[in-house]
Amino acid sequence: MEEPIVFRRLKPYIDNVLKDPVLSGSSISITCKTLTPEEAIGNPGRDDFPLQKGKEKLMQAVIDGFAGQAFTDMPGNFEGSLKDALTLPPDNNYNRAVIIAALNALCSKRGEAGNTIHCKDEAPGLCSQKLVETISKEYGQPRIAVIGLQPAMVEELARHFELRVFDLDPDNIGQKKYGVTIEDGEQDLAKIEDWCDLLLVTGSTSVNGSIDPFLDLKKPVIFYGTTVAAVAGILQLNRYCPLAK
Repeated sequence: MEEPIVFRRLKPYIDNVLKDPVLSGSSISITCKTLTPEEAIGNPGRDDFPLQKGKEKLMQAVIDGFAGQAFTDMPGNFEGSLKDALTLPPDNNYNRAVIIAALNALCSKRGEAGNTIHCKDEAPGLCSQKLVETISKEYGQPRIAVIGLQPAMVEELARHFELRVFDLDPDNIGQKKYGVTIEDGEQDLAKIEDWCDLLLVTGSTSVNGSIDPFLDLKKPVIFYGTTVAAVAGILQLNRYCPLAK
């Protein structure tokens, strides 16, 4: 299996980390644990987040007290050195989740990425309201393609913008939510890009292996969420996640 483009682009950064014996050596350990929905998101006042429905789990890596998280549908625990984590082959969702969570914790520790811990309670709703304000200010009244169903965001965005939503979960595809019919995410991205003015893409694509096509689009792309914190910081991608810690 060919290495995903995103991990090829991360490789120079990872190689530099691995050359540092203090960072990569066995004296630094990393533990990834699967958080419960309440630990991860608190009580947001709604029950339709994928995390709450058991579709995804939030894995958390901790390095010297600095935490980083990653959403995945293939959760599991991991313990070892940072080198052990970063040299895993990025060939399945579990390994990619460990690598991404480790990078998020590392970049938090080094001050290279912030907002690596998922927001809780009322914050997802506030985040969605701020997103409308941010998009209106920076892009006017764009047609938006949302990649990955984030219910609070989609509900709020649908009140203000022309919207199409694409998802990989077969339970969502074809369903009408918040006035928008959820479309199959497995379709021609070029046609989606032709239709929209802006793409809003879940950072979970960095774990599920689907981020590569979104890295070099001509239309503006905003990646959202905690999962993509380090990737966005290292690769200079546009990211939205204002209320995470």
